[in-house]
Amino acid sequence: MTVQLPSPDSPLKIGTRGSPLALAQAYETRERLMQAFGLAEEAFEIVIIKVTGDAIQDRPLKEIGGKGLFTREIEEDLLSAKIDIAVHSMKDMPTVQPDGLILDTYLPREDVRDAFVSPKLGSIHELAAGAVVGTSSLRRRAQLLYRRPDLKVVEFRGNVQTRLKKLADGVAECTFLAAAGLNRLGMEDVPATPIDTDDMLPAVAQGAIGIERRIDDENTAEMLSAIHDTATGQRLAAERSFLLTLDGSCETPIAGLAQLNGDSLHLRGEVLRPDGSEAVSGSRSGPIAEGPEMGRALAQELLSGAGKGFFDWH
Repeated sequence: MTVQLPSPDSPLKIGTRGSPLALAQAYETRERLMQAFGLAEEAFEIVIIKVTGDAIQDRPLKEIGGKGLFTREIEEDLLSAKIDIAVHSMKDMPTVQPDGLILDTYLPREDVRDAFVSPKLGSIHELAAGAVVGTSSLRRRAQLLYRRPDLKVVEFRGNVQTRLKKLADGVAECTFLAAAGLNRLGMEDVPATPIDTDDMLPAVAQGAIGIERRIDDENTAEMLSAIHDTATGQRLAAERSFLLTLDGSCETPIAGLAQLNGDSLHLRGEVLRPDGSEAVSGSRSGPIAEGPEMGRALAQELLSGAGKGFFDWH
């Protein structure tokens, strides 16, 4: 089909959250589409949408209600055609999209690792016994307490800038951020040290940007296919199948990472008790095409190992 390209008179509307990182991801999407089709910046309109997860900053995410906290309002605007595409951090995305929407375009994946952020220390191993650590992530909280049950973990909500201010104010000795976010924001001056994935397995789909569209919008589908990164899609197919089978949300400590090596895919996964008292992990390797099935099988293995009541919040 012949693609009908957007123009300054009829721009492609890109929906996004309003945080600096979310905007950086929307700008990257716009830039890739501009380059792919030789378009001017004026052929696009960035539409900022307020989401529940950003509006409520004074309570932990688990108290607000898990799935869709960072996506629901954006998806509503996409369904009602107020926007044409939605740009998301894939680690925030529920594994099932609302009827009428599809998520099948991914940009090349950034650094998947978590970063240890502290103005004074270089790694988790340098934290003194009983040190105060700030994070809003249940996964990071559980992983930390599993390895260092002596640490005191405090709630640390907010965007990158807010969290850095809390560190400067002495609320905690360190925090953790996605290395991808720091890279995309060009924050080389932040005192951050990437953590090896063997020491802290990242969230499913960490470092990946996904672009959601209406399922019947064939023109937009054709445009987006020009910027889709196949390798990222293959990795996320395995990781998100793993997450779907676990029925993971913001309320469940789950980690997972797929890596490609030639024609094969290696998937690692981990589930933890919310209080960090126990962890169950495993891995699978096989042909790339079997990634989704490996994700399901690994999830079922970990669920069997976890047993009843494993994910109960204390």
